[in-house]
Amino acid sequence: MTTKTIDVYHPRTVSHLGQWEIGDLKLKIYGLLAGGATIDGPMVLLAQSIVRQDVLQRVRDEGDSNGMGFVIIHPGTLGLSISVHWWIQGSVLCQHNYLRLYSSSEPMDAARRPVIACVWELALINAEQETWRKTMMKSAPDPSAYMGEHFALETV
Repeated sequence: MTTKTIDVYHPRTVSHLGQWEIGDLKLKIYGLLAGGATIDGPMVLLAQSIVRQDVLQRVRDEGDSNGMGFVIIHPGTLGLSISVHWWIQGSVLCQHNYLRLYSSSEPMDAARRPVIACVWELALINAEQETWRKTMMKSAPDPSAYMGEHFALETV
């Protein structure tokens, strides 16, 4: 058990940054901001590069993609996190994570550090799964409704 202090929960601002169509994926893009943080052009370009260079092949390898998902760009207090999520098999959420501490020039090895998400990202992931269930897991799935619903709120 760690003796380090657990972070105090401070709400983060969630903003919708539009949508991307990259390869066969339609993605909703979110910014998740720690106090005073901003998302700049290089962060957006890095996220797009991760989708193109890392995620599209994983989507093809996994197969049975529903062609939709979301990206969270999260400049946090310790580093930059970019997580790409896509739906497969009608009800399964896949994820690819990138995390680089501000003190490092290289990203962390996701295979050796099996992080799912931080508490702030989990709130957004939960909102997305609820939207998926409501719009897609019914007798007449509505991809437009799923892609059209997004969140601009504070995680409280």
